[in-house]
Amino acid sequence: MRVTLAQIPVYDYDINANLQNIKDSVKQAADENSDILLTPEGALSGYTHKFDSALLNEALTELVAFAAEHRTGLALGTCMEEDKLRYNEVRIYTSAGEYLGYHTKTLLCGTGDPPDGEINHFATKPLRVFDFNDVTVGALICNDLWANPACTPMPDIQLAKQLYRMGAKIIFHAVNGGRDESVFSQETVRTFHEVNVLMQANAYGLVICSVDNARPEHIGVSSVGGIATADGTWKFTLPVVGRQVSTFEI
Repeated sequence: MRVTLAQIPVYDYDINANLQNIKDSVKQAADENSDILLTPEGALSGYTHKFDSALLNEALTELVAFAAEHRTGLALGTCMEEDKLRYNEVRIYTSAGEYLGYHTKTLLCGTGDPPDGEINHFATKPLRVFDFNDVTVGALICNDLWANPACTPMPDIQLAKQLYRMGAKIIFHAVNGGRDESVFSQETVRTFHEVNVLMQANAYGLVICSVDNARPEHIGVSSVGGIATADGTWKFTLPVVGRQVSTFEI
């Protein structure tokens, strides 16, 4: 399987800019004969519950048709509204544009007591796996994988282990981590995230494909983008600063 990782900037209130960034990544993925493009968390909607639902639905329809035209599958990070509830999702589409379903972020973040944050704005649905090109795959979103102790107000239910037990061989991990230029952010937090990806790939014999939001483009990402393999090492990694779109073969 050929996977394109799109470490692209995500704008919280500019769906049209996000759409163009993803379409540019689709074109590159198609040129590189990729099977599927993985985007960051909230890549189309922005990482916010305050999105324009009508505009987002129009953009999603346009994007799925564009990707199908270019014969590229999608593991698309975006927030969505369904049945008057909002979800933080990774949506899976085949290269023909067939919609396979979505994973909703489960370990929602919040700080304080009582917790304040996305935990108050997004709903969740049960964990599931998908058959993509005859491979069982799953998806996780950012904190789902590492349960950062600074922002996880609920128990860690070990979602990567659950996906492994459900038969997943590959996990598509969409990230949109907050960061700044401090040593704590650029060294401690990034290391914590990276080690969690590598250790869980090794513990469960998984391939984990992970990519973060590139914005702000002058500051290193919160989590290394790349493909981790079952031996607990990176098969490929992206540079940690700026927009990076590359295709790798699993």
